Amino acid sequence: QLQLVESGGGLVQPGGSLRLSCTASGFTLDYYAIGWFRQAPGKEREGVSCISSSGSSTNYGDSVKGRFTISRDNAKNTVYLQMNSLKPEDTAVYYCVARRSRVCALKDEYTYWGRGTQVTVSS
Repeated sequence: QLQLVESGGGLVQPGGSLRLSCTASGFTLDYYAIGWFRQAPGKEREGVSCISSSGSSTNYGDSVKGRFTISRDNAKNTVYLQMNSLKPEDTAVYYCVARRSRVCALKDEYTYWGRGTQVTVSS
């Protein structure tokens, strides 16, 4: 079984920070591009960030550019999303996604999806 498990979500004040983690089991992430998508109630799924299999390149959605940072530690089979300067509009369920590809894209073309972790930004 190939699984992705997200963690690190929770409630945070506006302007605060969270770090999400995505850990794979059943396969190694070495050969997979990884992305983070999010979906808020009543809104379409949005690509947040992605990282190539080697970690050499990254992409960010315009709404999070400069605030979020994606990284990976293939030795730990884990990908991270550091979220700073959080805004209420960042509230959503965040999903870790993977596809067997060197390159990543902020498109809904990923094979494996985690179950998601809730991020709520509110005072």
